[in-house]
Amino acid sequence: MQLIWTGRSYDLGKMSLRDLIVAFSTYYAIQAYVVLALLSGAVAVYAAGGWLPPLLGAATALIVYPFAWYLIHRYILHSRMLYKSAWTAATWKRIHFDHHQDPHRLEVLFGALWTTLPTIAAVTLPAGWLIGGIAGAAAAFSAGLITTCVYEFGHCIQHLNYKPRAEFLKRMKRLHLLHHFHNENGNYGIVSFGPDRLFHTCYDSVRETPRSATVFNLGYDRAKAESYPWVADLTGSLPLDRPPAAYEAEAGQVAEAEFQVLRGQARK
Repeated sequence: MQLIWTGRSYDLGKMSLRDLIVAFSTYYAIQAYVVLALLSGAVAVYAAGGWLPPLLGAATALIVYPFAWYLIHRYILHSRMLYKSAWTAATWKRIHFDHHQDPHRLEVLFGALWTTLPTIAAVTLPAGWLIGGIAGAAAAFSAGLITTCVYEFGHCIQHLNYKPRAEFLKRMKRLHLLHHFHNENGNYGIVSFGPDRLFHTCYDSVRETPRSATVFNLGYDRAKAESYPWVADLTGSLPLDRPPAAYEAEAGQVAEAEFQVLRGQARK
């Protein structure tokens, strides 16, 4: 049985749920989250003088996390400033641009530890510390890591060739696919869309929300690549304004029926 991700590329559009579970459980970042969550949980139990500090710390993390993710996703991952500097272009490319260029590519869907761990710590540790000291901070960090695993798996399901049975999961998937295939300026949530509703960025109608011309390139088009070449240089090609499957369909490399399914994902 495979225990460690081999570095191969996975296409979520062609994977089964079982394939995803195997790939997900063997990815190094997911394994690191689980190990660190267990260690942090042990620290919380050891440092706690009672059950209340770690419980409050964990609860605080669960409340703060969706709002932190929303703000990071909206104002950092979708920032058009990051590709304009050679210092931040590579980071922006890795943490979000590649994912919008090809939403079915599993290895760029996962966050990179060097960006996710500091972010999770910055969001959860101070809040947990204020609530319950060392025990609260450790419990909050542990809860943040576990929540990250849940978010990452939920994110995979959004792009997997799989139709959830539960209605709320179907709605979650629809909202996220609209973010990727219709208009990126909304539906920033993955598992929780509460912040989207609070800040009026949640939408469920393709008729009432205009289609975005930058949904796949996040504003980094060919003209921008000429002025700010670092992301294109790292990619080895100019940015795409449509997903790879669209170009493959036009070249006859995939079945037309598959392309129609891809195009129809944002409408279902």
